[in-house]
Amino acid sequence: MRIIGGKYRGRRIDLPTGFRIRPTTDFARESLFNILDNIIDFEETFVLDLFAGTGSIGYEFSSRGAAGVHLVEQNRKNVSGIKKIIGNIGFENIKVVHIDVRTYLKICKAKYDVVFADPPYNLSWLEEIPALVTGSDILKPGGLLIIEHPAKVNFRNHELFFDHRNYGGVNFSFFRTKQA
Repeated sequence: MRIIGGKYRGRRIDLPTGFRIRPTTDFARESLFNILDNIIDFEETFVLDLFAGTGSIGYEFSSRGAAGVHLVEQNRKNVSGIKKIIGNIGFENIKVVHIDVRTYLKICKAKYDVVFADPPYNLSWLEEIPALVTGSDILKPGGLLIIEHPAKVNFRNHELFFDHRNYGGVNFSFFRTKQA
């Protein structure tokens, strides 16, 4: 795995043993960030990565100069691995939170411009994520929610849905909150 763009472009991410994840492919990440390049200003963006896994999405935002990145991950080994990678590369704007996603959404007081969620594809409550995120009031007005999901999940009927992209087996659905 490698960082696709920004300050740390080309840096390899060596995953510690014990990571139990399905990382977003380099191709899908590059395609996602090509889209984001046209719709957000990274330097003014506060990002939340739910189900952080390896942290790869957060690393991409950080490398591109995001104002701040919070990574939420429940698996203790993954959290430890993410902290090691952050230290090895020298990211200064990333914070890792070791907590369950639903608990974090209930207690979070921070506001984000972008929330990215890459849940396990077999998560029983995957289809509830848009409502949980938008209902938690963590997205700023005009904020963006991006969910990576399997092809069998369809979010097109959600009131805040505005786009869907498919890159092989990787699907991204995009949602935007209303402007103030």
